[in-house]
Amino acid sequence: MNVSNRPDINQLLLNMRDIKSQVQAPSQSPAALDVADGISRPGLNVQDTTPAFGELFNKAIDNVNGLQQNASALSSAYARGDESVDITDVMIASEKSRVGFQATVQVRNKVIEAYQDIMNMPI
Repeated sequence: MNVSNRPDINQLLLNMRDIKSQVQAPSQSPAALDVADGISRPGLNVQDTTPAFGELFNKAIDNVNGLQQNASALSSAYARGDESVDITDVMIASEKSRVGFQATVQVRNKVIEAYQDIMNMPI
C-alpha cells in the first residue's frame, strides 16, 4: 500500500478545527452588541448602523452560492485528474457548502414559521 498519496491527518484535523472555530465564532457589530445588552448610547441609531434583514439574507445566499460553485469546481477538477487539487480540499469545500446550505434553509424555515405565527395571531 502506497501511503505517500494519503492526506496528512494532522493537516486535515487542523482544517476541520479551523472550520469549526469559524462557525462557532459569530461576529457581531458594536451596535448589535448594544442592542443585545439593552444598552442605549445617545446619538447611536441602530437603524443607521445595521443593514436590513433582506440585505443580510441576500448576502448569505450569495455566499452559499459561491461556496457551492467553488465545491463544484474543485470536485470537477479532481474528477478530471488535476494534480493540483487535493481530495482534502474537495471534501472541505463540499462540507462548507453543505453546512452553509443547511444553515440557509434553517433560517428560511424559521422566517416562514415566524410569518405564519404572526399571520395566525388574532386581531
